Amino acid sequence: MNWHLLGISFITVFLSELGDKSQLAAIALSGRGQSTRAVFFGTAGALLLTSLLGAIAGGAVAEVLPTRILKAIAAVGFAILAIRLLFFNNPESVED
Repeated sequence: MNWHLLGISFITVFLSELGDKSQLAAIALSGRGQSTRAVFFGTAGALLLTSLLGAIAGGAVAEVLPTRILKAIAAVGFAILAIRLLFFNNPESVED
């Protein structure tokens, strides 16, 4: 097991999920529901499944593309999302 990669993956996903919509949804569901345990297991299972799908998809794409190009594609994707959030997610334009 590559412990360094395991630690980096854990820290990256943990920090990116703090304050994320999925965490806010879990907070809302546990505040509304009767069982926080059910909300925990449901949200943890969903996060595990999405992470598994991401790891499988990333592994499959890495078989076809070199890691350097895969990282460049991910960087461009994040940059596009950031630009979209900064400039094209104006709540005032939604109200018009």
